[in-house]
Amino acid sequence: MAAMALVPSYSPSLWVRVCHALPRLDLTMVMRDNSFIPDSWEYQQTLLVLSSLSAVALVISLLVVLSFLIHYCCCHRGDRSEGSEEEEEDEDAITDHGYSGRKGRGICCVTWVAVASVTLCCVAIGVGFYGNSEANDGMYQLTSSLLTANYTLASIDLLIADTISGLQVSISGPLSSMEELFAGSKPFLTSTRNCRRLSDNVINLLSSISMARSSGGLANDSASIGAPIAALTPAPPSVAPTISPGGGIMPSPFSPGWAANTLMVNEDYRWLSYVLLLLLDLIVCLFILLGLAKQARWLLILMTVLAWLALFLSWGSLGLETASVVALSDFCTDPNTFVLNSTHFNSGTSSDVLDYYLTCSRRMNTPFQQPLTQSQRALSNIHTHLSSLDRNALPQFPKAEKSLREVQQILNSTEGNFHQLVALLNCRGLNKDYIDSLKGLCYDGMEGLLYLSLYSFLSALAFTAILCSLPGAWRSFPSDSEDYEDSDSESEDPFTSHQARRQTTAGSQRGALPPFYNYPGASWTPPFSSAPPLPTPNVSSNGNPGYESLPLTDRQSPPPSYSPSMLTGYGGSSQSHPNSSHSRNLYSR
Repeated sequence: MAAMALVPSYSPSLWVRVCHALPRLDLTMVMRDNSFIPDSWEYQQTLLVLSSLSAVALVISLLVVLSFLIHYCCCHRGDRSEGSEEEEEDEDAITDHGYSGRKGRGICCVTWVAVASVTLCCVAIGVGFYGNSEANDGMYQLTSSLLTANYTLASIDLLIADTISGLQVSISGPLSSMEELFAGSKPFLTSTRNCRRLSDNVINLLSSISMARSSGGLANDSASIGAPIAALTPAPPSVAPTISPGGGIMPSPFSPGWAANTLMVNEDYRWLSYVLLLLLDLIVCLFILLGLAKQARWLLILMTVLAWLALFLSWGSLGLETASVVALSDFCTDPNTFVLNSTHFNSGTSSDVLDYYLTCSRRMNTPFQQPLTQSQRALSNIHTHLSSLDRNALPQFPKAEKSLREVQQILNSTEGNFHQLVALLNCRGLNKDYIDSLKGLCYDGMEGLLYLSLYSFLSALAFTAILCSLPGAWRSFPSDSEDYEDSDSESEDPFTSHQARRQTTAGSQRGALPPFYNYPGASWTPPFSSAPPLPTPNVSSNGNPGYESLPLTDRQSPPPSYSPSMLTGYGGSSQSHPNSSHSRNLYSR
């Protein structure tokens, strides 16, 4: 924490401190330190113990679902055995929906529990999408900062390589020609040799501060002597290629470009995996609602299988997220200590250089102060010697003008690269990239993982409740035999509703009620006395059945309705056709 206090613009968030304060137990249930040491087996045991909590929760969920399934199976058998005894009570309490009072309330409760569980799952899916986006934003900021840092380091290496190559070209070319021309003049020869010696000193000093990071052998190229090299301009991070070592093995020394590429590939797979998991949960929830609305048993059976799969995936993802959150909180609490003590980062770079760029304190001097100061002095001395030769040697040796101008041009380019190098070696640029990467990882990344953990927990609870309630919802669906009986009864009498048929059946079991018009001492008469009496013939001679005086309620057809115009027309027709056989033919049609 002492090292962390020196880092400006960053402090561990509240969630980082809370997760870091969680107790750590290894597999032997012994308390362990919460320092971030990923290579330690003891630290890995603490993460395994925390991840195993989700496995315990999965076992509890399976036991709860199994107990509900057993309960529904036993209750269903009990309802079948007691159905004949309670049939009369259920028929007295028939509701408008066609269910009995106690059974209807139970079915309604189970259905609403399933709907509430699906709603909770949809809320969890929304939380998951937000958390996945936040985690992706944090990783994008981390990889962008690493690429920017890699661009800065590559720029430093390219500037050093360009400066060293230019000085080597000047030593092997123009300065050697000037020594040959000034062989007869000792003062001019001494100045030329001093320029060569100072150039060698600058090459050695710049080679000592080279920060090559597996960038294609810039350090080896800087030590070679060859043809003149043009000024090198590093590419920006968005287009600069980063050479990754084969086999996916971390290079030594550490390369930010390799880390950025590896993280981007892994993040793409992680983001896609969570999107597929969220879509699976969403599809299951939507089709469960559709199955409940349509009362489709086959659809609910298929969604139950997918719900089991989603339940296992939710608890499994929660275990991974728990371990990731705890490990990330340990790192974000004191990242400097891990970076300084890690052999991967410390290999090839001194701890003083790492501490300078990680803390960037104003009270600290750059570790490259001495070589940069000596290089600046050497370049100034070279410039002084070349100015002296330009004033004194050129009038006597005009053939040396071309070589002298080439050396001066290389020196000007070297001084320009040197000023850029001094600016890039300042800690503010790399420290800003370091702070941005910490904020992306420890702020947005940590928040995204917490939201994903909440999503996994809520979705696991929701699917547990769904698996417990779906068997009860199945019992509310009408069976195929009931649908067949209802369809038969409807084909017999299309004018009678399903509820009326049930009530008629219940009434027939209690006892037949007398007809509405069949009371003692009364005979049926037409509703209007002006209409002629209906004939009631018996069986005719040709075998055709006649009509009997039966109440309309016993003929299983609705009573006819007459309008005044129909009755008037009927009266006129009866007067014009008094023959009784004509009326019989009229009614027989």
